[in-house]
Amino acid sequence: MAYLVPSEFVTKMVDAGESKIYMSTRDTVIRAYMAGAILALAAVFAVTVSVQTGYPIIGAILFPVGFSMLYLLGFDLLTGVFVLTPLAWLDKRPGVTIPGILRNWGLVFIGNFLGALTVAVLMSIIFTFGFSTEPDKVGTIIAGIGEKRTLGYAQYGAAGMLTIFIRAMLCNWMVSTGVVGAMISTTVSGKVIAMWMPIMLFFGMTFEHSVVNMFLFPSGLIMGGKFSILDYLIWNEIPTVLGNLVGGLAFTGLTLYATHVRTAPKRVLT
Repeated sequence: MAYLVPSEFVTKMVDAGESKIYMSTRDTVIRAYMAGAILALAAVFAVTVSVQTGYPIIGAILFPVGFSMLYLLGFDLLTGVFVLTPLAWLDKRPGVTIPGILRNWGLVFIGNFLGALTVAVLMSIIFTFGFSTEPDKVGTIIAGIGEKRTLGYAQYGAAGMLTIFIRAMLCNWMVSTGVVGAMISTTVSGKVIAMWMPIMLFFGMTFEHSVVNMFLFPSGLIMGGKFSILDYLIWNEIPTVLGNLVGGLAFTGLTLYATHVRTAPKRVLT
């Protein structure tokens, strides 16, 4: 069958989490690097389309092309491993430890950041003709996003920090649902459709995604955005990472695991 029932695809989630913990350092970083780079290109594409058309919803509709590509190729985002690897520990898979999970998260973070940063530098060259001119319209918009989503939060203090955290939680609720979507079908078209829907929702709602932000904010800084690296880390990346972790694990990973693995109904033979 092209569709897997929840008890089957949740088992695949646990298996995937286990395999990622055992993956070599080299493979983990390379796969994370490519995921960060592809997602960053998709973000550029979505922003460009939004600017060209004047309709941000069109950018949101098209953004999932990058997410679909990277997961079909087997690459890893931090938002995905936040959800999958802890399930292998909860399931008591042999050799799966908390330090092993943290190692995986750290390596994926590094790979995602390097991939996104590479695209940030390359696209900044394009937007400024090799830094010989001011950024074009798309580059200016990206620089403005960096200011609005750091200093814009900072002016509200604790309320701004809470807002980032909640937007990041909601983001990875949807993004991790997209990760699961890739596992519920055995056909490419089924996987893409299942991934597309929640990813479109997260981008259209401008929720906070830690890996997308690894591209947006370094790009803004490179192209003269009026905020600092410390602003980026404190007023976006760190609370976004934490919110992504909590949202994805609580709303997607633990709920699916608890109801489809731990407490799955047992057949009663009569």
